[in-house]
Amino acid sequence: MSQDNAITAAILVIGDEILSGRTKDKNIGAIADVLTEIGVDLREVRIVPDVKEEIVAAVNALRARYTYVFTSGGIGPTHDDITADSIAEAFGVGIDVDPRARAMLLERHRPEDLNEARLRMARIPDGADLIANPISKAPGFRLGNVYVMAGVPQIMQAMLDEIRPTLTANAPVISETIEAGTIPEGNFAGGLAAIAAAHGAVSIGSYPSMTPEGFRNRIVVRGRDGAAVAAARAEVDALLATLRS
Repeated sequence: MSQDNAITAAILVIGDEILSGRTKDKNIGAIADVLTEIGVDLREVRIVPDVKEEIVAAVNALRARYTYVFTSGGIGPTHDDITADSIAEAFGVGIDVDPRARAMLLERHRPEDLNEARLRMARIPDGADLIANPISKAPGFRLGNVYVMAGVPQIMQAMLDEIRPTLTANAPVISETIEAGTIPEGNFAGGLAAIAAAHGAVSIGSYPSMTPEGFRNRIVVRGRDGAAVAAARAEVDALLATLRS
């Protein structure tokens, strides 16, 4: 599949607590893992504060550029949970308490306990589809190509599991990892660049790391065409063999 017609995605994380470092994000990795598994190309990740103008601008930029946009954070009951209102503004639609969402909240709360704060979680932009929340019942929603999910990792994961079967994906990515051992990157960088240039259908990356055994390099070859991945890997193996001899 070419870059032009690939199924792509972006993640938008919303919340001052992420930017301050007070809360450590776990949702980016979880969403990225699922997208990789099903074959959707994650192309961009942004983190924005709880500021409506920032959220609206980011949503509009990302939804115009990518097949899917996945947001996390800002759909709770407090005054700073402004994601739903921001999404409505981005799409130019109204927002109000949705009877479907209210019914979901009543599965967890008594009618007399649905105060103004809790009803904020039932405010859904006009025309949106709901994303079920089997944990705390307050739903997420989808409007256009934007999927709006909770910031709490367990709830976000439950919502992601709900929408996963509905997502269109590319062919799965094939990934081959080649152990370069202690060979310095500088020794194979030129040869690796030449291999990458000759195999445009795959991506080739070098990933150094420190392990308990010391410094190690790994080269990863990724692509959707099995034959192309195998051919590129063979050339990388040959390159490393010459450097080891």
